[in-house]
Amino acid sequence: MSRIGKMPISVPGGVSIEINGNSVTVKGPKGTLTQRFPAGITFQQEGNLLMVQRSSDSREHRAAHGLTRALLNNMVVGVSKGFSKTLEIEGVGYRAEMQGSTLVLNVGYSHPVFFEPPQGIQYAVENRNRTIVVSGIDKQLIGELAAQIRRTRPPEPYKGKGIRYTTEVVRRKAGKTGKV
Repeated sequence: MSRIGKMPISVPGGVSIEINGNSVTVKGPKGTLTQRFPAGITFQQEGNLLMVQRSSDSREHRAAHGLTRALLNNMVVGVSKGFSKTLEIEGVGYRAEMQGSTLVLNVGYSHPVFFEPPQGIQYAVENRNRTIVVSGIDKQLIGELAAQIRRTRPPEPYKGKGIRYTTEVVRRKAGKTGKV
């Protein structure tokens, strides 16, 4: 039995779950998410607890059991509380700004880089144009967008310039040594 898969999902107040075969729709105060799950995985709701069960002990069903529970839990947390990722910009002249809902990055290129937010995602610039916050209800989409923003100018190891996650530690290297 999967340790993750057998844990129940607690459904907070204000969140409703609709189960149509393999498709699950979660509605909450922040929005609605829908996901299709693999066949052989069943859902059972008892009050404010949701259980994920598998139909057999085949390799595919065991592999999908914990994954399905984790994805469903992320959906419930997303529509009730939401998710966010924070990035920091380091470097002289590097900055981020908002033009309406579009994120504009000036990170050392000859042109600004624009990021248009998909539906349900918001960008925010804080800390004097040095911090970017990506927030929304879909954890997977937030992680992907934060990775795309970081990919425009990843941190380099010599001066530490670039875009990094706030929890990321960049290992610094020593530069050139002069002639002796």
